[in-house]
Amino acid sequence: MDSSLASITSINGCVIIPTYNNERTLERVIREVLQYVPADSVIVVNDGATDSTPGILKSFEGEITILVNEVNKGKGYSLRKAFKFALEKGYSNALTIDSDGQHYPSDIPVLIEQAILHPGAVIMGSRNMQQEGVPQKSSFGNKFSNFWFKVETWITLPDTQTGFRIYPLKPLKKIWLFTNKFELEIEVIVKLAWRFVPFVAVPIRVKYDPAERVSHFRPARDFTRISILNTVLVLMALIWYYPRKLFSIQTWNVIKHEAIKPEESNFKKALSIGFGFFMGIVPLWGFQLLIGIPLAVLFRMNKVLFIAAANISIPPMIPFIIYGSFICGQLFLTGTTNTMQLTDLSLEAIQNNVYQYAIGACIFAVIAFIASFLVSFTLLKIFRKEPK
Repeated sequence: MDSSLASITSINGCVIIPTYNNERTLERVIREVLQYVPADSVIVVNDGATDSTPGILKSFEGEITILVNEVNKGKGYSLRKAFKFALEKGYSNALTIDSDGQHYPSDIPVLIEQAILHPGAVIMGSRNMQQEGVPQKSSFGNKFSNFWFKVETWITLPDTQTGFRIYPLKPLKKIWLFTNKFELEIEVIVKLAWRFVPFVAVPIRVKYDPAERVSHFRPARDFTRISILNTVLVLMALIWYYPRKLFSIQTWNVIKHEAIKPEESNFKKALSIGFGFFMGIVPLWGFQLLIGIPLAVLFRMNKVLFIAAANISIPPMIPFIIYGSFICGQLFLTGTTNTMQLTDLSLEAIQNNVYQYAIGACIFAVIAFIASFLVSFTLLKIFRKEPK
C-alpha cells in the first residue's frame, strides 16, 4: 500500500467488492485494490458464484474479509449485507468497487481525497460515457437513470450508475432499502438525497474490455425492475420528498436569498412567481417543470422563485386545484356551478367533467398568474427597493 496517498483509514473506511462469476478479473482487482488500502479493510462478498471464485478467494483467506451468499442473491443484496457488516464493525465510510475490471483501483485515492474534503457526502466516481468502447446500452441506461434521479431528487449527477463510490454509513442506519439487484444502487442514492446528504461527482477512468469483462446486467429484466423502482420513487417523491423539501429551512433560505437578490427588478421577480403559479396549475401534470424551466431560462426569469411557486401543485394542494379548475370550467361553459356532477360516474358525465376541468384549469391558471403577480409585485414594491 502506498502510504503517500490519501488513506482509507483517514476516513475510517472500508472497501466493499461484490462479485459474481468474475473469475477473469477478480484476483487482479483485489490485488490492485490492496496496493492502495490495508488488507483488513477489504470486504469481498461472494454472491453465490459458480465459477472458480471460491478458489480465488481462498488464496486471500486470513488477509481480507470474505462474506458468502450460498446462492446468488443479487448485487443489491450483497451490498446491503456488506453495509450491515461494516456498520457492525464501526466503519464510517464504505468505498464500493466492481469486480469486473472496468474501474481502476488507482483512482481510489482520488475518491478518498474528496471524502476528506467533503465529510458526510456521497462521492460518486463519474465515468466518461462518451469515450470510445463504451457500450451503447450502457450510455443510454446511464442517461435514463440520470434523468429519473433528477426528477426524484432535483439533483443533477453525470453518472448515477457507477459502482465506484464512497458511501457515508451513518445515514444508512435510518434508511429502509428493499431492492436486491442492480437497482439497489439507484434506490440508495435517491434515499440518501432525500435525507439531504450531499453528493460530489469525481471524474474517474473506465475500461470496457469485452475479452475479459462479464456483465450480469440483463437489459429486459433489469430495465423492468429499474422502471418499476423509478415509478415507486417518483410517487414517494411527490407525496413526501417534494413537500418536505419545499418547506425545509434550507429551501426557505434559498428563496429568501433569491427574493432579495439586488440585481433583479421587482417586476421580474413578481413575473417569475406569477409564471410559477401558472405552470403549477395549468393541466400539464408531470411536465410543468420540464416545460416551465426552459421557458424561465429563455425569458431570464428567477428560476428559484419560479420553481418554488410552481410547487403549488404539491399533493396536498391537488384536490383544491382540481376543484377550483372544475368550478371555473363550469362557470365559463354554462354560467352556473353544480358540484353534484363530480359524483356522477356515468361515461358521459366523466367526459364532461374532464372537458370542464381542462378548460377551467387554463382559466384558473391565468387567474392565479394575475393574482400572484399583482400581490407579489405590490409586496415587493412596499418592502424592497428597486435596483439602480
